[in-house]
Amino acid sequence: MLARTHQSMIWSRQRQTNHLRSMLRESYPGALEAFGDDLAGRDALAVLTIAPSPQAGRSLSRSKIASALRRAGRQRNVDATVERIQAVLRSPQLGAHPGVVAAYAASVSALVAVIGELVAQIENLRGQVEAGFGQHPDAEIYLSQPGLGKVLAARVLAEFGDDPHRYADARARKNYSGMSPITRASGTKRVVLARYARNRRLADALYQQAFAALKASPGARRYYDRQRARGATHHQALRALANRLVGILHGCLRHHAGYDEHTAWPTSAPEADLAA
Repeated sequence: MLARTHQSMIWSRQRQTNHLRSMLRESYPGALEAFGDDLAGRDALAVLTIAPSPQAGRSLSRSKIASALRRAGRQRNVDATVERIQAVLRSPQLGAHPGVVAAYAASVSALVAVIGELVAQIENLRGQVEAGFGQHPDAEIYLSQPGLGKVLAARVLAEFGDDPHRYADARARKNYSGMSPITRASGTKRVVLARYARNRRLADALYQQAFAALKASPGARRYYDRQRARGATHHQALRALANRLVGILHGCLRHHAGYDEHTAWPTSAPEADLAA
């Protein structure tokens, strides 16, 4: 329950952030330039709280910006950050019609407050997810897998469940994960398709694991590169890697053993990796 609530809040924060980005594009483009893709970050929320409109942004002094950033928790590179933010907010930009400026400002303030509270609650739930996951007997096995930290591992465990008899074999676990492809053949045609009917929460967690594993595991990186060399797109290669990682996890859980790079990715058998 905690893992799902935490994930749902992250998705909600992203939806609200997208709404804020759309509103700033229409009314306050300088803020988008100043904070880029980090509208849910502490700097953006701190400045937009005290300056929700272009007029308020242009009137901000360096001392006010610096105070806001420090209250939000920034401790390093304050002066350089303040100078950059002030320069961008004071630069010429297209504004909204004067009659709706106040409405936009009120809407931005409301969204910033909602996002700020979501950020705080997400961090609070994160601690509870990590604490609960740490008490599970299989926690160390999950954490040994490449690309899995405490939160992501908790999601994978929660969605798979911990009944040791739920999945008859690795194929059953892969099919449930939604990462294994569907092959359809008719005559001389053979088509490999992604599974769209699946546990979205589990698929999202496994996709993130596969992406993180590219840096954490040399074997995972080689497997991904071989998929791309065969003509797979980035997303297809990541799904294939996620499917392979599910099989590795199943083996570790069955044998109650931690992840081992050399066992998981035998360098002498690349063909076996591709077939798996």
